[in-house]
Amino acid sequence: MVQVCLNGARGAADGAMVPLSPEAMAESAAEAVAAGATDVHVHPKTPCGQDSLSPRVVAATLEAIRARVSVPAGVTTGAWAEPDPSLRLSRIRAWTVLPDHASVNWHEPGAEEVAAVLIDLGVGVEAGIWSGTDGAARFARSPLGPKVLRVLAEVTDTSPETAEDSARGLLAELGPAFGRPVLLHGEDGGAWPVLRLAGRLGLATRVGLEDVLLLPSGERAVSNARLVAEALIEYAGARDATRR
Repeated sequence: MVQVCLNGARGAADGAMVPLSPEAMAESAAEAVAAGATDVHVHPKTPCGQDSLSPRVVAATLEAIRARVSVPAGVTTGAWAEPDPSLRLSRIRAWTVLPDHASVNWHEPGAEEVAAVLIDLGVGVEAGIWSGTDGAARFARSPLGPKVLRVLAEVTDTSPETAEDSARGLLAELGPAFGRPVLLHGEDGGAWPVLRLAGRLGLATRVGLEDVLLLPSGERAVSNARLVAEALIEYAGARDATRR
């Protein structure tokens, strides 16, 4: 599986190619799926470009994307979108249009409660385990571990030289991860080395303007679709190299 992460916390300052409105996100999702993405992760945004868990904002985003693609679509529940854990729960409980899945960063305050509410709503949980945090240790103690849809092994090391080692360390920390599928990805300078590692290990991965703005060549990416197309080439090449 190659998931496309359309925008993340990026905004207009990161370039016009970053989709911010529901219509732009839907168009970008459609192009990325046509290029080979099989899943969508998106950060719904207010008209001002801020990440939001507002029921109205989430509904508009999901409806626009689902009008264009038929693959699963998920959203963030990052604490930056609503720092107060109790308000975050209230927002999620009030969603009128439910995503197929939602990412929950396990190191954030209130993560267990957010995941429990999502599971009760029938929304798949992507357990975000960031390197450099205590997320893996918290997840190992969580009774919700066997119930999550998958684990997002998120490598925060942005160095091209060390990101792969950091990824291997994170995977070692996760261990069996309750037998759940693992999606491994990096960001910025570490995005492509970690994606290639995912290919060699046969793990799901993701790519998109949330994670990286540059192609493997160093050229500026003009769209999520271009990143997905390049990712499929890099992933397949890494996978093939392990079979020789």
